Amino acid sequence: MKTIYLTYYAYLREETGISEETVQTLAKTAQELYVELQGRYKLKLPATSLKVSINDNFSSFKASLVSGDHVVYLPPVAGGQGLRNQTRRVIWK
Repeated sequence: MKTIYLTYYAYLREETGISEETVQTLAKTAQELYVELQGRYKLKLPATSLKVSINDNFSSFKASLVSGDHVVYLPPVAGGQGLRNQTRRVIWK
């Protein structure tokens, strides 16, 4: 088991109802940990819409986790990839 420190922002903070937590996990990668969190909190946002930071450095979802890591999943804040498939209309004045 690994001890992982998590911080949540924006949508993820709203969905989990907390801004940070410490979890015990068997997850080997940031991707596996996010899948666990999706199950625990019923998160609808796919990993493809997120960035991940491990120990204050942007990382890959395939990055290995070790006990003591600080992980932050960063959702799109204003628009971002979450709106990728939606039609956008611009009005010029």
